[in-house]
Amino acid sequence: MKKIFLRLATYVLILAVFVGGVGLLGYNRSFQDFYGALRQEPVPALQGVKKPEYDPNKPTVAVLLGNETTEGSDFMIPYELFSRTEAFNVFAVASDNQVKSLTGGLDLVPHYSFTELDQLLGKSPDIITIPFMVTNDAEKFAPIRKWIQQHANTTFVSICGGSGNLAATGLLKGKSAATHWQNLVVFPKQFPETNWLADQRYFHDGNVISSAGVSSGIDAVLYVISQKVGEPVAEKIAKEMKYPSYHFVKNPKVDPFYMDFRFSTYVLNNAFQWNKKQAGVLLYNGVEEMALASVFDIYSDTGTTRVLSISSSEQPIVTKHGLNLISRHVIANAPQLDKLMIPGRDAKSLAAAEIRQWNEARNDTNPQFVHSDSPDRFLFEVQLEDLAKQEDLLTAKHALKRLEFRSNDIQLEGKPFPLETYSNLLLTAFLALFIAFCIDRRLIIKKPFFQMNTLHRYCMGCTILRRKTT
Repeated sequence: MKKIFLRLATYVLILAVFVGGVGLLGYNRSFQDFYGALRQEPVPALQGVKKPEYDPNKPTVAVLLGNETTEGSDFMIPYELFSRTEAFNVFAVASDNQVKSLTGGLDLVPHYSFTELDQLLGKSPDIITIPFMVTNDAEKFAPIRKWIQQHANTTFVSICGGSGNLAATGLLKGKSAATHWQNLVVFPKQFPETNWLADQRYFHDGNVISSAGVSSGIDAVLYVISQKVGEPVAEKIAKEMKYPSYHFVKNPKVDPFYMDFRFSTYVLNNAFQWNKKQAGVLLYNGVEEMALASVFDIYSDTGTTRVLSISSSEQPIVTKHGLNLISRHVIANAPQLDKLMIPGRDAKSLAAAEIRQWNEARNDTNPQFVHSDSPDRFLFEVQLEDLAKQEDLLTAKHALKRLEFRSNDIQLEGKPFPLETYSNLLLTAFLALFIAFCIDRRLIIKKPFFQMNTLHRYCMGCTILRRKTT
């Protein structure tokens, strides 16, 4: 009986340790590809880095950048929407002037350091927007926390997990706040003095407007714009973007999201999707910020795709509203790609020179116009539908839920589930069971893999057969 229990325990333990270990290694690598995508390439000698013009008669919005990675869509959504109004000074602000990285591997140069912005304004910014910033290193987050605390009386807009960064400063104590549904497992324990809400796209409490997951940030920012500039301006921006969910700006209450089976697909993709696709994103002057972030964000965080920034030169690419981007690859030395995506509704005209340069230098990958080929669609819809075709329905449905995108217009078509991911999982489990079998035979029941009498009979049979044939 003891031996049976020992054998069973051996199989279970090795299966758990081997499959879990392989999965953990894969998940950590995928996590680093997205949340740890800091620039390793040397920063070129930058020329012509410009700042958006400062108008002292306009209120100022500071959109923060972390010292580790900053969630790309969380940053780009408020940056572009506030910029579209033309009623604000909108600046990318960080603790220093060094190049900062967004999740998935997009790099940009801050407009101002904290010290420079304070000197320029002589007061607090009118609005400080806080995207989710990775804070694995408390020392790197310290100057950001201190600066936020110094401007405690201004208006704060937190996007998605940025509410956790704000809570870490102590400024959400005694307040109610929204956040991404996945954070609701952690934040109530980590910050118990805040009332965390699961059923609000955004929530306004005092000087804080907090949003739930990613796309909820659109509603939160449009709400702030409607309050500061007027609702007609907010409605006009939503129509220009083809945003299908403006009704949430007026009524942010929703049914909560919870963990379900699709989250396991997300985890397994990150853990066992070994042959990740390589997708290039061509940067060009005038590209819309949210269109760019949607490509990096939606594909990179699925665990299925690495996204690489590519441009025609090492010098900064200036977005539609004045961000200075630095690519990690130039067209001449870009690695082999599975697809090349060109984001933005006006990509065909604005990126014409870059496309021509790409076609002359590379004929192995045809450019894919992800937004200009669908000008009447909201950009998230286009990306999610393409992801479903590239991967599968379960992967795309989790990406849709992760973005908290609640539109009914989206039509997902593709394979029902990630066959490669589950095949790799089964292969890993089979190898684990084989290892357990070998240990069982050699160390527990102490039998050789082949009994000698069996091997002897096999050899005798081969000898007789050979004699008959000769």
